[in-house]
Amino acid sequence: MKPPVAVELGAAAPRVRAAPGRLVPGLVPGLALGLLALAVCVPAFTQGTPVARTLAQVNQALQAGEADKALGLISSLPEGGAQIAEAQNLECRVRYTLQQWDAAVGNCEQAVRLDGQNSNDHLWLGRALGEKADRASFMTAFSLGKRVRVEFEAAVKLDSHNAEALSDVGDFYKEAPGVVGGGMDKAEAIAGQLDTVDAARAHQLRARIAEARKDFATAEREFKQAIATAAHPADDWTTLASFYRRRQRWQDLDSAIHNSVSAAEKDKHPGVALYDAAGVLTESKRDPALAAKLLEEYLAANSKSEEAPAFEAHLRLAGLKKQLGDAAGAQREVAAALQLAHDYKPALDFKL
Repeated sequence: MKPPVAVELGAAAPRVRAAPGRLVPGLVPGLALGLLALAVCVPAFTQGTPVARTLAQVNQALQAGEADKALGLISSLPEGGAQIAEAQNLECRVRYTLQQWDAAVGNCEQAVRLDGQNSNDHLWLGRALGEKADRASFMTAFSLGKRVRVEFEAAVKLDSHNAEALSDVGDFYKEAPGVVGGGMDKAEAIAGQLDTVDAARAHQLRARIAEARKDFATAEREFKQAIATAAHPADDWTTLASFYRRRQRWQDLDSAIHNSVSAAEKDKHPGVALYDAAGVLTESKRDPALAAKLLEEYLAANSKSEEAPAFEAHLRLAGLKKQLGDAAGAQREVAAALQLAHDYKPALDFKL
């Protein structure tokens, strides 16, 4: 899921939630994709079956960033069966974390084909198509962009309370040109829908709309309102810090990072807030030692997420250790990344 990445022709559609430093081209997750933490839930009536238990193990491996383990478990599943759509969705999401966009699209297409009434299947297909569009030629991106919109809209139609889907379609409307169905008026309408579903996400979307209009005072106010209304505000603090980075307000950025880390320490499940804070510092070229410390704390915690894959965290930590002059430490982190995901191309291409 996850600052929204531009969804112009040839740009990526929103991914997973709009948190800084996540899975996006470059270091900043654009999508902000007000984009993610979506976990597939195993239907209650199948929880005791061997296949259901395997699927639960796949999801656990996905959240832990154990891509090789997740794919191995999926390959062990029998063909067919009632849970095949769920297995396809899970494989799509594993491929997504590995940045294998074509494969992710193929798996999510299969999931939608098998279970067209599942909101999250349409959401993840839209996300995968968006990433594929980001790397496509102009005309191909044009076609893919329209498909992204269709899938996001289908996700919302199937579940009007799917906060992730609402956030993603809102970001798409904000970024996409009208020719593929974008529009600020549509984005504002989605923010209105989000008010009763997830107030913090509604404020985040309004902040991104205001920033796109260069109304920076309103954007800052909305980002702060998101913090005030969020149940777990650590991540929202890093989003505000990322806003300050784009405005080059360095003291405010440092303060927001401090508040993010403090909020994460108070939260029993800080999730990816530490990873995001490290991402903002890295993007800002500030305090690499602190960024490395935060990544180490994220990797040591028990609240890792597919939004910030552990193998990607190891690779980012490798880059920071290399910058800090710790070549041996960088080598260990690259090895740790490849142990979790042996064919993760950025790790294979990393220059020690």
